[in-house]
Amino acid sequence: MSLQDSVREAFGPDSGLPRLVQEFRPRPGQTDMALAIAKTIEDGGVLVVEAGTGVGKTFSYLVPALLSGERVLLSTATKTLQDQLFGRDLPRLVKALGTPVRTALLKGRGSYLCLHRMEMARQDAALPTRVALKTLASIEKWSQVTHTGDLAELPGLDERSPVIPFVTSSRENCLGSQCPRLRACHVNLARREALAADVVVINHHLFFADMAVRESGMAELLPTVNTVIFDEAHQLNEIGVQFLGQYLTTGQLLDLARDVLAAGLSLARGLVDWQQVAASLEHASRDLRLTVGKSYPGAKLRWTGSVPEGVDESQWTEALESLHDASNGAMLALDTVSEIAPDFVKLYERAGAINQKLAQFRQPCASGSVRWLDVGAQLRLVESPLDIAAAVQTKLLKAGDAGQTREAGEAGEAAGAREAGGGANSRSWVFTSATLGDDPKLTWFTEPCGLGSAEILRVESPFDYPAQASVYVPRNLPKPGDPAHSAQVAALVASAASMIGGRTLVLTTTLRALRAISEALQAHFADSRDIEILVQGQQPKRELMERFRQGSSAGQTKDQRGCILVASASFWEGVDVPGDALQMVVIDKLPFPPPNDPLVEARSSRLEAMGRSPFNDYFLPEAAVALKQGAGRLIRRESDRGILLVCDSRLVTMGYGRRLLAALPPMRRLASEAEFQEALGQLSVMQLTKTSTRAEF
Repeated sequence: MSLQDSVREAFGPDSGLPRLVQEFRPRPGQTDMALAIAKTIEDGGVLVVEAGTGVGKTFSYLVPALLSGERVLLSTATKTLQDQLFGRDLPRLVKALGTPVRTALLKGRGSYLCLHRMEMARQDAALPTRVALKTLASIEKWSQVTHTGDLAELPGLDERSPVIPFVTSSRENCLGSQCPRLRACHVNLARREALAADVVVINHHLFFADMAVRESGMAELLPTVNTVIFDEAHQLNEIGVQFLGQYLTTGQLLDLARDVLAAGLSLARGLVDWQQVAASLEHASRDLRLTVGKSYPGAKLRWTGSVPEGVDESQWTEALESLHDASNGAMLALDTVSEIAPDFVKLYERAGAINQKLAQFRQPCASGSVRWLDVGAQLRLVESPLDIAAAVQTKLLKAGDAGQTREAGEAGEAAGAREAGGGANSRSWVFTSATLGDDPKLTWFTEPCGLGSAEILRVESPFDYPAQASVYVPRNLPKPGDPAHSAQVAALVASAASMIGGRTLVLTTTLRALRAISEALQAHFADSRDIEILVQGQQPKRELMERFRQGSSAGQTKDQRGCILVASASFWEGVDVPGDALQMVVIDKLPFPPPNDPLVEARSSRLEAMGRSPFNDYFLPEAAVALKQGAGRLIRRESDRGILLVCDSRLVTMGYGRRLLAALPPMRRLASEAEFQEALGQLSVMQLTKTSTRAEF
């Protein structure tokens, strides 16, 4: 039986899926997608699949992956989905399908507890606060019972905790084979399990970080797998360029200074003036930060010449020279004690790597890349490729084919014959997401990812959007650039959300709008017993989402008030709130890329040089995909009902608005404020009816 036949049978009514997986619903689109993936696994090649919300794409790729008998690498954009796949979806499907498959979860170093650094942290003077020491104590206690060392499993640990860098390792500070806790190393244990598994779940950050440095771990996994599947593939390009470029931060320099001081005082006190070595690094890094003056935090300074825009050339050159001297001084000091402990060897290598990057940033920017300076609490020197197309073509697709050719040759003539026929020895690549573009060829995704020759499949959502959702664009709001815009958006949200008992997610395009809208809403509902305002950044994302779901439940107790969540950035995607908890999504303005961003400018200039329109070929597709992502938070299952409120009149007054509207799911258009109020009233009545029905039982 072919893999496609096995997949078709698995999705049939008599298989184990309907009986053993409660959420499974047979959907034609889901089966079509699974069969296309099965064909790609059998024949090899590249498949790009856009699967609308509700298709069930996770099962569509997991079922053929599990039934294939091949070693498979699954990569996701977020650790949340990574944990969901490994902890929930894979175990249930393995049981339902009856396949003897070994699975493993592999994350980056920063996700695992480093026992050696945890022991060093207790002696680190940089942990002065009582809260930090209490967190460290809870980690130490947990370290005695954990089997995986995955910090995501530690209850109550805030992912933003400043203690985490002290108890985890990075490629720069890991001692490797010289570590005194090597045998118990959680990273190595996870990698060994991954190497022995049939299906390994990783994330895009780990994939590209490994591609960039080719360290042990995933680099060992890739040559041994025949199938690689990327979920949430729409994030591939932006994640990839982060790792395929070069960067150096003043934070790295301060971390080096702190680690040199801690190791020196702990392992070689009195042999070197460690205070002076660390102070030189700290002063040099802070002097570099001072060269940009009072530049607005979050600013990105263009760097097309020898120095970043607006920075004094002599001060910048002098600061880089001081950094070079300070890191050289650290290397000399560390070299004198290198035989005492492996910690000093690794610190020496870190200082050397910093010197190499300093030298690179003193040279002209590489061709095909763009350079800029991120300004914040620390400086970040960045040189980035414009996209990942070249890397995908040369390091993945062609390299993968070459690797498979070698494996086929070693396997004998029969394997070579199968490869010549395009069969099992051709590596399979599958890229999927709910949103990959707004045109039939999905060029928004395929072009920057170097996948222009890939097979394309688009699977429409099974939801009845005209019946389940409506979209309203108010025409009477100020234009997005008007200072009064955010206040008017907040007033409209306050009025509308009050009618439906909260149940509202406000997505902003800028942090400035996030602050303005959230502050206005908090002031409006300051004395409210019915609605609570939740704001991104004021609590961890996980806690915000849990509170949002709880707060919108039936009953209006103090802890179950309706909620309005105001958020930006990561909340535009990956947020799943099915049911009545979310009934209105508000988008403050059209999500065009910031035109003054150096990477955006460089991409626009490249299109202009090619005789293409940056607005039509870059800005509009970017906005269409982001808008579709945000709107996708609203309807998550067949019974959901809701309203999408887009507070930007350009969507209906400008010619390009038709293209953006066409990218949205086919929701019912509300043409007037009266229709909007009527739709709100219907949601309110529907909720009252459900509450009354539950009360009767």
